[in-house]
Amino acid sequence: MNILLVAPVLVPLATLLLGILLRARVRLVARLSIGGCSLLLLVGLTLVWLAASDVVLSGQLGSWQAPYGISLVIDRLSAAMVAISGTIGLATVVYGVGRDCPPQVIRDFHLFVQGLLCGICGAFITADIFNLYVWFEVLLIASFALMALGGGKRHLAGTMTYMALNLFATLLFLLAAGLVYASTGTLNMGDLALIVRAGETAPGTTAALFLMLLSFAIKAALFPVFGWLPATYHVPLMAVSALFAGLLTKVGVYALIRLVTLLWPEYGPAHEALLWIACATMLVGVLGAAAQSEVRRILSFHIVSQIGYMILGLALATPLALAGAVFYLIHHIVVKANLFFIGGLAARICGSEHLAGMGGLYARYPGLALLFAIPALSLAGIPPLSGFWAKLLLVRASLESSAWWAAAIALITGIFTLLSMNKLWNEAFLKAHPHGEAALQTAGAQRCNWWPIAALTLLTVAIGLGAGPVAEYASAAAAQLGDPQAYFHPLRTTEAR
Repeated sequence: MNILLVAPVLVPLATLLLGILLRARVRLVARLSIGGCSLLLLVGLTLVWLAASDVVLSGQLGSWQAPYGISLVIDRLSAAMVAISGTIGLATVVYGVGRDCPPQVIRDFHLFVQGLLCGICGAFITADIFNLYVWFEVLLIASFALMALGGGKRHLAGTMTYMALNLFATLLFLLAAGLVYASTGTLNMGDLALIVRAGETAPGTTAALFLMLLSFAIKAALFPVFGWLPATYHVPLMAVSALFAGLLTKVGVYALIRLVTLLWPEYGPAHEALLWIACATMLVGVLGAAAQSEVRRILSFHIVSQIGYMILGLALATPLALAGAVFYLIHHIVVKANLFFIGGLAARICGSEHLAGMGGLYARYPGLALLFAIPALSLAGIPPLSGFWAKLLLVRASLESSAWWAAAIALITGIFTLLSMNKLWNEAFLKAHPHGEAALQTAGAQRCNWWPIAALTLLTVAIGLGAGPVAEYASAAAAQLGDPQAYFHPLRTTEAR
């Protein structure tokens, strides 16, 4: 088996194990964590380069052939998600170095981040539903620990809410997987797609599959099961919030994209339902953000809103719409994680996360104001930044599908997003600090916070200016979706049954 096929899991796992062995040396654990994320990014970029050359890596662990063995597949979408996971992981651990925390908290932070990345990357490369459940469990355990890191009543309340909803979704997923296996005899994604398309399913299979999609919808924070996200993402350490904002909900979106395109490649009742859910998610999320007065709560509701755009592309099910969903997925991970990083640094400088207690940042730190403006405008869809091109693809796809109302909702959501970003700009950057400029803390001690912010901002600009190649890659990735023989190997044929 090609070592690159398992490297996305082996790299963070090895980093985690080495970190546990060296746990008494906190600084060494932090450096090891940075090195592990750098190596994961290198692996991801290598996979993207191979995928761009139309190389699909696939294999079976333990020499058990599909659909009985553990299938791993890396195509264009998987490669892109591994690369972006390495990028956000590296940005997070570098940003976390600047946190003024007890040594044991810093050590545990780096170890749990590696555990989370292991679970996330495993979910991106698996081609088996049961193993997707296993990887969900791995990332869930790590996310519980990261959510509770730092202690305090606020952390405890947020952690309990987060645990309850996510455990419910995971149990729902396990129940659905058992029902699907009982009715089809397989959990290999490609094999299952062939069975469903051939109409060889037993009664109740469709209901079980929709139960599984519901569990993914909860994890992706879709309307109406999104409430857990804005109630919890403002609780943990800022670096943890940024990591969660960038990657965690996208695992649910990724799972939805994989299964829906495989099982129902043509527009049908499932897509119709997703279309309404996507539009409701966009509107409810952005209106919820408008009602908030705390930085992370505003940004958390915008996560919900932006997830709606990705599901819109999935719901329309045209090649252009799926390409837009993939483009939006890549763009949003970078922008949203960066906005949480910036919000955290701004809150530390101002001494408060509440907008009423912030201000004066533009006068003292004009560089930070610029670094905020770029991802904020990108999130709202202002050209020529990455968000504009992602929204353009989705709006065009909506118009071509005669979903005029969906296009209108997408545009209205973009306008309200811009208004929310303008509120943050006015309150945190333009107005004077309520306690005077002397209340602003120096950011010199947090230089390691600035580097990931600057890097992700440059990446946002690069994606926008290089939208052509990114869109071509997204289109090619979308073309691979929905064809089980294209990226699940090897499979039984329908005739063989």
